[in-house]
Amino acid sequence: MSKIKACIFDLDGVIVDTAVYHYKAWRRLANQLGFDFTEEQNEELKGISRIESLKIILNWGGVTKSDDELQELATLKNNWYVEMISKMTPKEILPGAHEFLVLVKENQYLTALGSASKNSEMILNQIGLTDLFDALVDGNKVTKSKPNPEVFLVGAKELNVEPDECVVFEDAIAGVQAAKAGGMKAVGIGKAAVLKEADLVVAGLFEMTLEKLQNL
Repeated sequence: MSKIKACIFDLDGVIVDTAVYHYKAWRRLANQLGFDFTEEQNEELKGISRIESLKIILNWGGVTKSDDELQELATLKNNWYVEMISKMTPKEILPGAHEFLVLVKENQYLTALGSASKNSEMILNQIGLTDLFDALVDGNKVTKSKPNPEVFLVGAKELNVEPDECVVFEDAIAGVQAAKAGGMKAVGIGKAAVLKEADLVVAGLFEMTLEKLQNL
């Protein structure tokens, strides 16, 4: 059994909660196109790339667009989203996230971000956590959406560790599945009933300890 050397963190729902901004921007787009969708439906978009999310939303509204129009709409949504996240502050870091990142760094674990977001670097800069990551892997470096393990495998490669030496922290089932598909341990952030494929489930990083990490 390999010793854990690295922690790879999803961003949204683990370090910060930007889901509300995604929802507001996507909903504004849907409203412009003449339909609406719920927060419950929005949960289905967790961990999914921008274009894939857009296709799902358009399907809900029964709207069909060409590939060029899809790109235009995705860009419009992202511009609204960036406008909102550019005002984020360290107050929006989820409970325990900053403390746990500091703890793992102090104990010589490597850290990487593994996020589908193309705006992750901007968000980390806004909330002041960039220096706590050894590698940033996001939608600008990978093309395959979770549950494909690409984002985490690239993270392991950038940290120069083997997949079985990594623990992934994820709040979405697609992310947990991606971690497992990549041969990594997975800690689910959220509800055990939803994240049952994870090796361990906690309510948030405020529940994580070094002992729990080492016991994986």
